[in-house]
Amino acid sequence: METRRSARLPKYDYGKQGVYFVTLCTYQRQCTLSTVGRDDLGAPSLRLSVIGKIVEHYIRTIPGAYPYVSIDSYVIMPNHVHMLISVLRDDGAPRSSRPTELVPRIIAALKRFSNQDAGRNLWQRSFYDHIIRDDTDYAVKYNYILDNPRRWAEDEYYSKR
Repeated sequence: METRRSARLPKYDYGKQGVYFVTLCTYQRQCTLSTVGRDDLGAPSLRLSVIGKIVEHYIRTIPGAYPYVSIDSYVIMPNHVHMLISVLRDDGAPRSSRPTELVPRIIAALKRFSNQDAGRNLWQRSFYDHIIRDDTDYAVKYNYILDNPRRWAEDEYYSKR
């Protein structure tokens, strides 16, 4: 059996103040969260499914559950979710030998609660993250989230299923 390698940056404190770009994929990249269509003017539009609305509900509850966290932007695509998560203050003991795992805890809770409400496993194991390094990096990821519905057919997660 193949050993799975963690996608997290080794020894990085994911409770550290900063911004994190996160991508979650659905189990087997099933298109269960939304559909991408066109509005009356031909612009791309997303229509959330019942499951997509469950996921959105839990995304919106994150700042209430974690007072020093905000969700700056998110998009719920048919088979994946992108979010910019801001940790507004450090969540751990400085220079701790065991860094906090705030961002992974947030994602685990989002997955767990949305799975419970949906009555099934919605998600692939793990998630992708990128630590935002500066304002330019932030702007690139923010715009990527905004443009994701328009670029759905060219998206690496695109599926006609």
